[in-house]
Amino acid sequence: MKKTMGPLNCLYPMPVTLVGANVSGKPNYLAVAHVGIMNHGKPQYISVGLSRRHYTNEGIRENGTFSVNIPAEEMVVATDYCGIASGRNADKSALFETFYGELKTAPMISECPVNMECLLYDTIEFPTHEVFIGEIRGTYCDEAVLSNDEVDPVKLKPMLFEMGTKRYWRLGDPIAKCWNIGKTMKGK
Repeated sequence: MKKTMGPLNCLYPMPVTLVGANVSGKPNYLAVAHVGIMNHGKPQYISVGLSRRHYTNEGIRENGTFSVNIPAEEMVVATDYCGIASGRNADKSALFETFYGELKTAPMISECPVNMECLLYDTIEFPTHEVFIGEIRGTYCDEAVLSNDEVDPVKLKPMLFEMGTKRYWRLGDPIAKCWNIGKTMKGK
Protein backbone atom coordinates (compact mmCIF):
# COMPACT_ATOMS: atom_id res chain seq x y z
CA MET A 1 0.00 0.00 0.00
CA LYS A 2 1.18 3.51 -0.81
CA LYS A 3 0.77 6.55 1.42
CA THR A 4 -0.43 9.74 -0.24
CA MET A 5 2.13 12.49 0.39
CA GLY A 6 0.57 15.39 -1.51
CA PRO A 7 2.66 17.40 -4.00
CA LEU A 8 6.04 16.46 -2.50
CA ASN A 9 9.20 16.74 -4.62
CA CYS A 10 11.15 13.51 -4.14
CA LEU A 11 13.94 14.04 -6.67
CA TYR A 12 16.48 14.36 -3.87
CA PRO A 13 19.34 13.73 -3.31
CA MET A 14 20.85 16.19 -5.77
CA PRO A 15 24.49 17.18 -6.31
CA VAL A 16 25.50 20.31 -4.42
CA THR A 17 27.09 23.03 -6.53
CA LEU A 18 28.52 26.47 -5.93
CA VAL A 19 27.02 28.94 -8.39
CA GLY A 20 29.28 31.89 -9.05
CA ALA A 21 28.53 35.36 -10.40
CA ASN A 22 30.22 38.72 -10.27
CA VAL A 23 28.00 41.14 -8.35
CA SER A 24 29.06 44.78 -8.66
CA GLY A 25 32.46 43.62 -9.94
CA LYS A 26 33.15 41.15 -7.11
CA PRO A 27 32.88 37.33 -7.17
CA ASN A 28 30.07 35.82 -5.11
CA TYR A 29 29.22 32.16 -4.59
CA LEU A 30 25.99 30.46 -3.54
CA ALA A 31 25.43 26.80 -2.59
CA VAL A 32 22.74 25.39 -4.88
CA ALA A 33 21.38 21.87 -5.40
CA HIS A 34 18.65 22.89 -7.86
CA VAL A 35 20.70 22.54 -11.03
CA GLY A 36 19.29 20.63 -13.99
CA ILE A 37 20.52 19.15 -17.24
CA MET A 38 18.54 20.60 -20.15
CA ASN A 39 19.97 18.53 -23.02
CA HIS A 40 22.88 16.38 -24.17
CA GLY A 41 23.41 17.95 -27.60
CA LYS A 42 25.53 20.84 -28.73
CA PRO A 43 25.38 23.44 -27.43
CA GLN A 44 24.71 22.11 -23.94
CA TYR A 45 22.38 23.93 -21.55
CA ILE A 46 21.84 23.68 -17.81
CA SER A 47 19.29 25.33 -15.53
CA VAL A 48 19.74 26.86 -12.10
CA GLY A 49 16.68 27.57 -9.94
CA LEU A 50 17.21 30.38 -7.43
CA SER A 51 14.93 32.19 -5.03
CA ARG A 52 14.46 35.81 -6.10
CA ARG A 53 15.96 36.99 -2.79
CA HIS A 54 19.46 35.67 -3.56
CA TYR A 55 22.19 38.24 -4.08
CA THR A 56 23.79 36.08 -6.79
CA ASN A 57 20.80 36.66 -9.11
CA GLU A 58 21.78 40.32 -9.42
CA GLY A 59 25.18 39.36 -10.83
CA ILE A 60 23.75 36.83 -13.28
CA ARG A 61 21.38 39.46 -14.66
CA GLU A 62 24.10 42.17 -14.59
CA ASN A 63 26.71 40.21 -16.56
CA GLY A 64 24.70 37.61 -18.44
CA THR A 65 27.10 34.93 -17.18
CA PHE A 66 27.50 32.54 -14.26
CA SER A 67 29.47 29.49 -13.24
CA VAL A 68 28.50 26.13 -11.79
CA ASN A 69 31.28 24.66 -9.65
CA ILE A 70 31.17 21.13 -8.24
CA PRO A 71 32.81 20.96 -4.81
CA ALA A 72 34.22 17.72 -3.43
CA GLU A 73 33.00 16.40 -0.08
CA GLU A 74 36.03 17.79 1.78
CA MET A 75 34.70 21.28 0.91
CA VAL A 76 31.50 20.70 2.92
CA VAL A 77 32.12 23.43 5.54
CA ALA A 78 32.86 26.24 3.06
CA THR A 79 30.09 25.04 0.73
CA ASP A 80 27.50 25.02 3.51
CA TYR A 81 28.64 28.48 4.59
CA CYS A 82 27.98 29.73 1.05
CA GLY A 83 24.41 28.52 1.45
CA ILE A 84 23.75 30.26 4.78
CA ALA A 85 25.66 33.55 4.40
CA SER A 86 24.39 36.19 2.00
CA GLY A 87 26.84 38.02 -0.25
CA ARG A 88 25.06 41.21 0.83
CA ASN A 89 26.59 40.76 4.29
CA ALA A 90 29.65 38.53 3.78
CA ASP A 91 32.55 38.60 1.33
CA LYS A 92 32.52 35.01 0.11
CA SER A 93 35.07 35.77 -2.63
CA ALA A 94 37.82 35.55 0.02
CA LEU A 95 36.93 31.89 0.74
CA PHE A 96 38.31 30.58 -2.54
CA GLU A 97 40.88 31.18 -5.24
CA THR A 98 38.91 32.56 -8.19
CA PHE A 99 39.76 32.14 -11.87
CA TYR A 100 38.03 33.17 -15.10
CA GLY A 101 37.67 31.49 -18.48
CA GLU A 102 36.82 32.84 -21.91
CA LEU A 103 33.68 34.69 -20.76
CA LYS A 104 35.74 36.86 -18.33
CA THR A 105 32.79 37.53 -15.97
CA ALA A 106 31.84 34.05 -14.69
CA PRO A 107 33.97 33.51 -11.57
CA MET A 108 35.06 29.91 -10.98
CA ILE A 109 36.57 28.25 -7.91
CA SER A 110 40.04 26.72 -8.28
CA GLU A 111 39.49 24.38 -5.32
CA CYS A 112 36.44 22.78 -6.98
CA PRO A 113 37.45 19.80 -9.14
CA VAL A 114 34.90 20.66 -11.87
CA ASN A 115 33.86 24.09 -13.13
CA MET A 116 31.45 25.10 -15.90
CA GLU A 117 31.22 28.66 -17.18
CA CYS A 118 27.87 29.58 -18.64
CA LEU A 119 26.47 32.28 -20.87
CA LEU A 120 22.95 33.24 -19.82
CA TYR A 121 20.57 31.96 -22.50
CA ASP A 122 17.20 32.68 -20.91
CA THR A 123 15.48 33.43 -17.61
CA ILE A 124 12.13 31.97 -16.61
CA GLU A 125 10.29 34.00 -14.01
CA PHE A 126 8.20 32.38 -11.27
CA PRO A 127 6.48 34.27 -8.43
CA THR A 128 9.19 33.37 -5.88
CA HIS A 129 12.03 32.01 -8.05
CA GLU A 130 13.98 32.58 -11.22
CA VAL A 131 15.30 29.78 -13.38
CA PHE A 132 18.45 30.80 -15.21
CA ILE A 133 19.25 28.73 -18.29
CA GLY A 134 22.88 28.84 -19.27
CA GLU A 135 24.77 27.64 -22.29
CA ILE A 136 27.90 25.85 -21.11
CA ARG A 137 30.75 27.64 -22.87
CA GLY A 138 33.67 25.99 -21.10
CA THR A 139 34.27 23.14 -18.65
CA TYR A 140 37.41 22.84 -16.57
CA CYS A 141 38.34 19.64 -14.71
CA ASP A 142 41.18 18.72 -12.39
CA GLU A 143 43.05 15.85 -14.02
CA ALA A 144 42.91 14.00 -10.69
CA VAL A 145 39.14 13.42 -11.10
CA LEU A 146 39.35 12.09 -14.66
CA SER A 147 39.38 8.50 -15.88
CA ASN A 148 39.71 7.99 -19.64
CA ASP A 149 39.15 11.75 -20.16
CA GLU A 150 35.76 11.64 -18.39
CA VAL A 151 34.78 12.84 -14.93
CA ASP A 152 34.91 9.85 -12.60
CA PRO A 153 32.28 10.31 -9.86
CA VAL A 154 34.25 8.13 -7.44
CA LYS A 155 37.32 10.35 -7.81
CA LEU A 156 35.21 13.54 -7.80
CA LYS A 157 33.52 12.69 -4.47
CA PRO A 158 30.60 15.10 -4.92
CA MET A 159 28.31 16.06 -2.05
CA LEU A 160 24.64 15.21 -2.36
CA PHE A 161 21.91 17.33 -0.76
CA GLU A 162 18.77 15.67 0.58
CA MET A 163 15.87 17.96 1.51
CA GLY A 164 13.86 15.60 3.77
CA THR A 165 16.60 15.17 6.38
CA LYS A 166 18.46 18.36 5.41
CA ARG A 167 21.77 16.52 5.25
CA TYR A 168 24.67 16.09 2.88
CA TRP A 169 25.38 12.57 1.66
CA ARG A 170 28.17 10.72 -0.15
CA LEU A 171 27.85 8.93 -3.45
CA GLY A 172 27.40 5.16 -3.11
CA ASP A 173 28.47 2.22 -5.22
CA PRO A 174 27.26 1.77 -8.82
CA ILE A 175 24.46 -0.78 -9.22
CA ALA A 176 24.32 -1.37 -12.99
CA LYS A 177 25.50 -0.08 -16.36
CA CYS A 178 23.08 2.40 -17.99
CA TRP A 179 21.47 1.50 -21.31
CA ASN A 180 22.69 -2.05 -20.80
CA ILE A 181 21.08 -3.85 -17.84
CA GLY A 182 17.61 -3.39 -19.37
CA LYS A 183 18.65 -5.46 -22.39
CA THR A 184 18.08 -8.54 -20.23
CA MET A 185 14.34 -7.89 -20.62
CA LYS A 186 14.34 -8.03 -24.44
CA GLY A 187 12.06 -10.72 -25.70
CA LYS A 188 9.98 -10.94 -22.52
